[in-house]
Amino acid sequence: MPGGRLTDTDRQRIAAGLASGLGYAELGRELGRPASTIMREVTRNGGPGDYRAERAQAATRQRARRHKQAEPAAPPIPDSGYGRDPQAVADFTESFTALLIEQGLPRMEARVLACLQITDSGALTAAELVARLRVSPASISNAVAFLEQQGMLRRELIPGERRERYLVDDDIWLRNLIASVQMQNSLSAMTRRAVEILGPDTPAGARFEQSGEFVAIVGAALRRAMEQWRERLAQRGAERE
Repeated sequence: MPGGRLTDTDRQRIAAGLASGLGYAELGRELGRPASTIMREVTRNGGPGDYRAERAQAATRQRARRHKQAEPAAPPIPDSGYGRDPQAVADFTESFTALLIEQGLPRMEARVLACLQITDSGALTAAELVARLRVSPASISNAVAFLEQQGMLRRELIPGERRERYLVDDDIWLRNLIASVQMQNSLSAMTRRAVEILGPDTPAGARFEQSGEFVAIVGAALRRAMEQWRERLAQRGAERE
């Protein structure tokens, strides 16, 4: 899926698509972008009924200028004595953050997750995140709450202190997958309830029934992936012994 920021041409195509009655998913497929990217672009620039490509492009340039002026460069990430190229690490961090945003993660949450991921310890306090990202404590608190809810980090008390630190580890994507499975289970139960209420022989009920079948297939695939990963981790542990 192509990355990078939306161009003026992309915005012209979005405006034309909205005028033709296309939805976010259709526009996303047409542009090769996640539907969430299109939704955020349209929402922040007037909404479906008032989106204008030229105005959106101008607003984006203005935000970029403000952002560049307001956000000084973050301090270099310590390399823990590994002799890494600081510029290469900074460039990778920026690219990784952009990818997370492109995949639908909010900007601040993406910055926090990327910052934790590239840290060798995988753990930072709120104060350390504030210093590295040059943002407010409230921004960090909100981002951490979101990421914790998604199973993408966990928090723990620092031994002997009252402060917390936030951690990512080898199980970050497994926990995120578990959260996805739980969401799929809830969605599956809701679709079954919809079929009961609307009736399987009605158009709306049949639509929910078909959606439920798809959700069940996705949920089963996610559970199989989790089991395969656990088996692989167990095998690696046995090999180290």
